Amino acid sequence: DFWAGSESRRVMGTTIPVVDLSAPTATAAACVRDACEKFGFFFLSNHGVDEGLTARAFAEAKAFFELPLGDKNQVKADANNRGYTRFGEETLDPAKQTQGDTKEGYYIGREVPADHADAALPLHGPNQWPSHPSLGQWRAVMEQYRDACTAVGLKLNALLALALDLPEDYFTPFFTKPMVFLRLLHYSETKSDIESGVIAAGAHTDYGMITLLRTDGTPGLQIHLNDEWQDVPHQPGMFVVNLGDMLQRWSNGRFRSTLHRVVNEHGRERYSIPFFFEPNFDARVECLPTCTSADNPPQFPPTTSGRHLLDKYASTHADYATQHHKAEGEVGEEARK
Repeated sequence: DFWAGSESRRVMGTTIPVVDLSAPTATAAACVRDACEKFGFFFLSNHGVDEGLTARAFAEAKAFFELPLGDKNQVKADANNRGYTRFGEETLDPAKQTQGDTKEGYYIGREVPADHADAALPLHGPNQWPSHPSLGQWRAVMEQYRDACTAVGLKLNALLALALDLPEDYFTPFFTKPMVFLRLLHYSETKSDIESGVIAAGAHTDYGMITLLRTDGTPGLQIHLNDEWQDVPHQPGMFVVNLGDMLQRWSNGRFRSTLHRVVNEHGRERYSIPFFFEPNFDARVECLPTCTSADNPPQFPPTTSGRHLLDKYASTHADYATQHHKAEGEVGEEARK
């Protein structure tokens, strides 16, 4: 059994494996390869993000979401996708949902000053920060947690490269100015009714490279494997990692971007913090050299990281689609070196 002979193991009740980030590099890369080819999801242990910091991030997120709606709307998400998103603003499965997701959120990206050249790019600019007096440490905690997740993402990039039979530093030039988005999420106690089109987060695949997820332990996350929906159990202290459409595209379908959703079966509130780790805006995404052959031609045309994400956001975020005002032009189609 592959997993029995490695630093990873299977979790009882699900097929999702555990990758130990402290394992020898070759071992961890082999585990990542197997997980990405078969599942598109894995748990990540020994990742190095302090549990005290994670607990503070959840506490600060809860404090923000408990504010009156008027206070939250003062930092409503802007055209750069930074700030507060209201309940129902996002509809992840519009073909099957009769209303928006029963969640509210808050986006925090890489801090780009308004007078910096990069601020001319879509999805770039200064973050919005709540000014309520009860949130004096809010920005510091969120920036620290975002930066800790970024460090994990860079480590995973090296393992992903090795898993794809590429040099360990292959993805480094594509992540000199990564698009990172920390998203705080608060799900209401509204019970999901799938038949009626009411769901906490509609079935979807993630858009980008990789997502690192922590939750408060409240159940709800499900993934679609082997033609059925499977509950993802809570694993204290671990990230749930899943691959996005961009990596599936880059790897020519070798690595999976797996359908998932959030279903509220128990009528309880739920908090989660996904971290989306994406390449530079103008990184060129085309079939990797190790993922194509004469018998396996590229399945997807080349694109750029920014173009790919802009199209995805506009298709699922009502407010983003209506207020998106920055120029659509790409600023260059080669990855920044």
